[in-house]
Amino acid sequence: MSQLLEKAREFEQKEINKINMEERPVFHFSNPVGWMNDPNGFSDYHKEHHLFFQYYPYETCWNSMHWGHAKSKDFIKWEYLPAALAPDQEYDSYGVFSGSAIEDKGKQVLVYTGVNEVLKDGKAYARQNQCVAIGDGINYQKISCNPVVRSDMLPEGSSREDFRDPKIWKEEDKYYMVVGSRGNDGSGQVALFSADRLDSWKFVGIIDKSANELGKMWECPDFYHLEEKYVLMVSPQEMEAKEREFHSGNNSVFLVGTYCKCNYKFNREKIQNVDYGLDFYAPQTMQTEDGRRILIGWMQSWDNPIYQDIHAWSGMMTIPRELTIKEGHICQWPVRELEKYRTGKVSYENVVVGKELSLADIDGRSIDMEIQLTGDTYQKYRIKLAAGDSRYSEIIYNKKEKVLTFDRTYSGLKRDATSMRSMYVEEENGMLSLRVLVDRYSVEIFVNNGEQVMTSLIYTPLSENSISFSCDGEACMNITKYNIEV
Repeated sequence: MSQLLEKAREFEQKEINKINMEERPVFHFSNPVGWMNDPNGFSDYHKEHHLFFQYYPYETCWNSMHWGHAKSKDFIKWEYLPAALAPDQEYDSYGVFSGSAIEDKGKQVLVYTGVNEVLKDGKAYARQNQCVAIGDGINYQKISCNPVVRSDMLPEGSSREDFRDPKIWKEEDKYYMVVGSRGNDGSGQVALFSADRLDSWKFVGIIDKSANELGKMWECPDFYHLEEKYVLMVSPQEMEAKEREFHSGNNSVFLVGTYCKCNYKFNREKIQNVDYGLDFYAPQTMQTEDGRRILIGWMQSWDNPIYQDIHAWSGMMTIPRELTIKEGHICQWPVRELEKYRTGKVSYENVVVGKELSLADIDGRSIDMEIQLTGDTYQKYRIKLAAGDSRYSEIIYNKKEKVLTFDRTYSGLKRDATSMRSMYVEEENGMLSLRVLVDRYSVEIFVNNGEQVMTSLIYTPLSENSISFSCDGEACMNITKYNIEV
């Protein structure tokens, strides 16, 4: 074990127990200490779910990237494991960046982007290459021939500095890897590599590219089969806003289509936003033993850096979500394991909502709430969450415009930052269905059985936990609320 990795492990072991569990989310994953961003290595190993993550243990801000590590049996209760990787080699001295993992021949294989600096013509340039480490679920050895996939293996004109975030899988006896990069037109592309051995890879081709239509650099690619379709998932940088479908800056996108294994060609048929909220980026998926495709994402945003400065940790992941396809559209739904932690069920039927009202026992900051809304005599319906005397966050549905908005303007933000985001929604047979997860510092909204999702952070003091409902006309509401206890 290197000194850098040993130092990180000793630090997190010393500091983790100093953090009060009451300061953490109840049922969302948060890092042990310090800073966290992208999920990495989301996969099964020895029949347990493993999650690695971009990590800087020493401060609650981004710095020299490590890999943190945790595992779970049910996606909800996580056990922290010692830090897995540190930037302790020449080829990754600037950081061990995002990547993925598989179980192979009884071992756990990690692939990641190693970043270092080279001098050329008296100038320093960053280089990003792909590396392999192999271990037993706790300790990992970087292989001697790293980096195994170099930027000079890309087609002529491709960037040597933007080449990162490998996603590995294995089919039959062959390994495959997709990596995000930037092509000769300056915009994003996804490169495919293959190998018979983990130490010997070859370039296969470019399976899709932005062509300056979907942002610039494509980060964190993932490629997988989902029911009758193939999905290429990417996180484009520098996207331009498109009505209410995409916002300016960093987005995450499902590219849905078909894939021909004979010539390694992905044929894109549909583009779909992954999450419409204020805080979501860099999702990654895994397939469970029972065949489910599960997605998890970083619950934060580079474009809207409202970082927590009141705790010794900064970083949360979304609730893991099951992916399905409905009429060519990808739907997301909280993993079914969450339902095991529901307690204190409270239900109301046919509640007439007009002037602002509260309902007995409908409150809380660790809840799972389901709502069905009908009616024709109102234009705007509002839910105030995490509310107190002056602070609250709000879900607003404009029936006439078919727009759902999440607004955290009055949640207690201390900076002038983006606080509102909207999306178009459609009622189904005259009904709008919402599932709302509130977990102390976050709100996730699932619309119409997961056809759309909005994820956002809030920073309201935990003592402010009221919920109220209102309409500018009248609406009829069915509501069921559960507390979540883990």
